[in-house]
Amino acid sequence: MSSGTDLDEHLSLLRRRWLLLVGCVVFGGTAGLALMRLTPPAYTATTHVLVMPVGPQEPGNQVTSRQREALNLDTEAQVAQSAVVAARAARALGRTEAETDPVEVSVPPNSAVLWISVTAADPADAAAQSHAYAEAYLAHRRESALTSMAEQQEAVLSKLKQVNAGIDQVIKSLAGLAKGSPEHAIAVQRQGVLNRQAAGLALKYDALRTVAVTPGQVISQAAPPESPSSPSLPLHLGTGLMAGLLTGSAAAYARDRLDRRLRTSADVERLTGLPVLGDLSSPREHGVLHELACAVVSACPGKRLLVKALPADLYASSLAEPLAVSAPLVVLDGSDVRDLSRADAAVLLVGLGRVTSVEVAAVVRRLARHQVPVIGVVTATDAVPSFVPLLEPRPHTPLGKLVATGELEVGVSAETTPMQALHHHQRRPGQPT
Repeated sequence: MSSGTDLDEHLSLLRRRWLLLVGCVVFGGTAGLALMRLTPPAYTATTHVLVMPVGPQEPGNQVTSRQREALNLDTEAQVAQSAVVAARAARALGRTEAETDPVEVSVPPNSAVLWISVTAADPADAAAQSHAYAEAYLAHRRESALTSMAEQQEAVLSKLKQVNAGIDQVIKSLAGLAKGSPEHAIAVQRQGVLNRQAAGLALKYDALRTVAVTPGQVISQAAPPESPSSPSLPLHLGTGLMAGLLTGSAAAYARDRLDRRLRTSADVERLTGLPVLGDLSSPREHGVLHELACAVVSACPGKRLLVKALPADLYASSLAEPLAVSAPLVVLDGSDVRDLSRADAAVLLVGLGRVTSVEVAAVVRRLARHQVPVIGVVTATDAVPSFVPLLEPRPHTPLGKLVATGELEVGVSAETTPMQALHHHQRRPGQPT
């Protein structure tokens, strides 16, 4: 349940800041396209090389689900990218090593094939370098195999010479030993062992001399590519859009956390924690004021209600006068110096888009110091809603002046609403009450 609530909050935040989010996404996509246009084209040529065993000295490879060949092609791929092969390829091209482009070698699963790829600005140059790297790798592999086999042949031949020398010594010693003596039997046994060793070494030497060195062959020659491999439209556009989306989301979160301006009624409840009793920011049905009056009456702890407008130049009478007619409360608009001390509760009339939550919090604290609780907020704009009946403006007369001049009729209590007092004042004598 909490994860769904968090998701709704995130989506609501993005909906509030959709313009910033869309702007960042569009900017990111545009930047990706611009970067693609500025990036020079590059061409990739690939040569396929079939790698073959070069002799019995080839180290065995552990068979896995990825590699089922006897050769360890991952090692061969690293050899193909080595500096030795790069130097040999540069010499074949008649360049220095710094003038050649780097090579990329990949190994398809369950195969004995190396993909030797080179990316360059010119398609023909890319194909030439890829072929040069393939030939340099095969030549290096052949030389390494021949060198290794020569070293093994030399080692076997040296051991064979030692065995043959031992056989000669045994044969010479047999001439001076009596037949049937223990020394003669031991010498004969040693001669047999040395003869068997010599035969094994001779067979091994002959095998090394007759091994065919086949390092591999090119099975697919690199051809100049017809279309560039980079820049890629999906890659640049997708990267730009994703970067814009991430940047826009981060900017929307930062903007939402730093922005304290109240633009909607949802912002009022979210940033101030005060309940919204009514929204007069857009024209609606005529029952809105009735519902607002019911909510105010049920929430007001006393009979005197102070309507506090934020900002101060907001048309506060657009709320105070209809409430005075609809609600059985003394609605105070703050024009009298005694309104703040007489008020039992307060309703804040907040102008959307003109007030921040910091200003609302300051007003709430100021009213709290005078022990006037805030029961809720009514949101509005500068324009008077169409469903609010416009009343004729009346000059404000302090209550004390009305009593002193005798204009306040007998029976009109000071606890009546300003609109009720106005109706009593305008009623002629003899009219029915």
